[in-house]
Amino acid sequence: MSQDKSIKQTEIYDELKDSYLSYSLSVIIGRALPDVRDGLKPVHRRLLYGMKDLSLEYNKSYKKSARVVGDVMGKFHPHGDSALYEALVRMAQDFSLRYPLVDGQGNFGSIDGDSAAAMRYTEVKLTKLSSQILEDLEKDTVDFIENYDGSSKEPKVLPSKIPNLLLNGASGIAVGMSTNIPPHNCKELISTIVEQIKNPKITIDEIIKIMPGPDFPTGGIIHGSKDIIRQAYETGKGIIKLRGVASVEPETDRIVITEIPYQVNKSKLIEKIASLVREEKIRGISDIRDESNRDGIRVVIDPKRGEDPNVILNNIFSLTSLSTSFGVILLAIDDGKPKLLGIKEINQCFINHRFEIITKRFLFELRKSEERLHLLDGFKIALDNLDKTIKIIRKSKEPIDAKLSLIKELKISEIQSLAILDLRLQRLTGMEQSKILDERDALIKRIKDIKKILSSPKEINKIMIGELEEISEQYGDTRKSKIDDRDLSSISVEDLISEEDMVVTLTHEGFIKRTPLDLYRSQKRGGVGKKGATSKNDDFAETVFVASTHDYVVFFTNKGKCFWRKVYELPEASLIARGRGLSNVLNLSNDETVKAFVSIRTFDQDKFLIMTTKNGIIKKSKLEDYSRPRTNGIIAINLKGDDELISVQTSSGKDEILISTRMAQAVRFNEEKVRSVGRNSMGVKGITLKPKDSVVSSEVIKNDNVKILTVTENGFGKRTDISKYRLTSRGGKGVTTLKVTEKTGEIVNAFQTENEDQIILLSSAGKATRLKASDISLIGRATQGVKLMKVDDETKVVAVAKIAEKENE
Repeated sequence: MSQDKSIKQTEIYDELKDSYLSYSLSVIIGRALPDVRDGLKPVHRRLLYGMKDLSLEYNKSYKKSARVVGDVMGKFHPHGDSALYEALVRMAQDFSLRYPLVDGQGNFGSIDGDSAAAMRYTEVKLTKLSSQILEDLEKDTVDFIENYDGSSKEPKVLPSKIPNLLLNGASGIAVGMSTNIPPHNCKELISTIVEQIKNPKITIDEIIKIMPGPDFPTGGIIHGSKDIIRQAYETGKGIIKLRGVASVEPETDRIVITEIPYQVNKSKLIEKIASLVREEKIRGISDIRDESNRDGIRVVIDPKRGEDPNVILNNIFSLTSLSTSFGVILLAIDDGKPKLLGIKEINQCFINHRFEIITKRFLFELRKSEERLHLLDGFKIALDNLDKTIKIIRKSKEPIDAKLSLIKELKISEIQSLAILDLRLQRLTGMEQSKILDERDALIKRIKDIKKILSSPKEINKIMIGELEEISEQYGDTRKSKIDDRDLSSISVEDLISEEDMVVTLTHEGFIKRTPLDLYRSQKRGGVGKKGATSKNDDFAETVFVASTHDYVVFFTNKGKCFWRKVYELPEASLIARGRGLSNVLNLSNDETVKAFVSIRTFDQDKFLIMTTKNGIIKKSKLEDYSRPRTNGIIAINLKGDDELISVQTSSGKDEILISTRMAQAVRFNEEKVRSVGRNSMGVKGITLKPKDSVVSSEVIKNDNVKILTVTENGFGKRTDISKYRLTSRGGKGVTTLKVTEKTGEIVNAFQTENEDQIILLSSAGKATRLKASDISLIGRATQGVKLMKVDDETKVVAVAKIAEKENE
């Protein structure tokens, strides 16, 4: 079989490599990346030029989008009409471009992701701003190349008075590279360029002072230190954290989203929030609705009653695109090659481009002026020799004879002679002659000025600055995106929540809530109390303590496990509400209940946890061992039989311990008598109990000046100096702490107080009494105390807690 000699033999590997390289360059240069000078990709440049070709200036009538797409596709851009129309639509969307380049009439899509109407329905024309990109195009300021079939010409780049690359940004995926340039504010950007023209050695820090960051069309908040922005501006690469704008209405607790991050679909954002609510990844939302209109975005989220809207909002930020990242890649075509550029380099490329455009514009004007002056010089010669000129023309039989005679007799050029022959007779009147001479004088002066400008780069820069400042004045606006110097990684929900003291209450049936401390009023000793949590189905408040919203609450269960939550994560409720079940707050098993709390600010390395059980076992462990709980909790203490945790407190390692029992026994010993053990250990004996007795409290004593407040279930109580409790060995039987009788009832709690402390007593009926510690009698150990709270035969005091004076201020 003979082989065709015209077919070149080659390895497929080499052919694919060469062909793919050609394809890659075609995509990079001719499709995906913008030119650093005018900030446009070929498709956008062709659309704008095609619209100018169709006389679609901003002050003219609209034309159908289909006309523009068809014209541009037929003349300059032989690709799919849908891709062309998508590019045209995007240039008209004020949520896609910071400063739209196309004025659209009709449905051009929405921030919800709705598609634009078909191109046969919509109409377009250029915006006033885009006319600044096309200005001076007819003055030989840019090179033209042949279109794809050689039937017409198109500009390689547009003159662009505006720094469009950074003004509107750009994004595109090429082969092996991509670009993602954020938009910026017109006034700020032009100010940086003007400063760079004046001072080419301007630093990135000086630029950031003028232009602190991008400015997105949808607003939002840019988070991060100046170093993050500086890195992106200096190296051309970086990651900017962007958040939407949301606030909590103080009267209704509604969350209102008014701005969303750039390129985020609002409808999909709402769907995502709803999906997370259904999956119970975000809890506490009762309703979400979109109230957006032509005046702006408004997405309203209603929290359930008692839920903290700030916690919900933080979860939305964490789990949805309301908080997102913008990867900055300042990649553009410079001198025919893709380059990663810094902000200064991009500005300088634009400055160089404008310098060249202004220079070419003046060269064009100079050439036209000199051509016109040449004609006017001919007119002047003819006017100076008017009779001779008329005589030559009258004597000539043919126009060519007149032309040649004028050239010979008046010593003028062929162009001048033709212009004289074309001169109308009315131009020979005295007034018209004067106009010709005045025009000539003005032109001579203008040519002199142009040459002066062209010989001085400073003059060209001055003109450039003037044009830029005019654009800034005409099109500049206020910044839409706010700048927050805080890094998002350092912003927690605590940054959204004010710090305040809360009364945390746990009921007998496991309902928990937090209530602002200010809602509890101070009363005199013996008062009936203010109505507290509503008693339902014989439930009553069992444990109460005061903590800051920013504190941790470490929960210890009857099974010896521990969980922790921030106080602000607990459900907020009124005085009369029970709160929410702990099973909805913690991941408890069916037969697991919370038995103890400890409130702390940080998990200090030098602190310990002192745990005491119902059966008198005491355990000492390092606090930091409990700082990383899992969703299902971690082991806090190993328990034997029916034993349960009663008390958990923090210590320094060198404090004293006071353990009190229900039958009024108390033992005091040095903490150093208890060895620190690991998290999974059991502990040692803290007190020897009488039959049927059990521990009700365990106190870590840090100084010798405190008083021990002991309260009984029938509302009796007293204060006793800690010195009255002698130091003994760990594991002893202890001493009497209160004279227990049928009248007093058994001990409910015993803890240390100071004079400035205030005390809250809660009854099984759900009532609360608040009184000052200094109002309670200071008496000996073996006494029954005085009446602190009135209770009837069916009601008992079930919980007592102290409130420090500083927490009440």
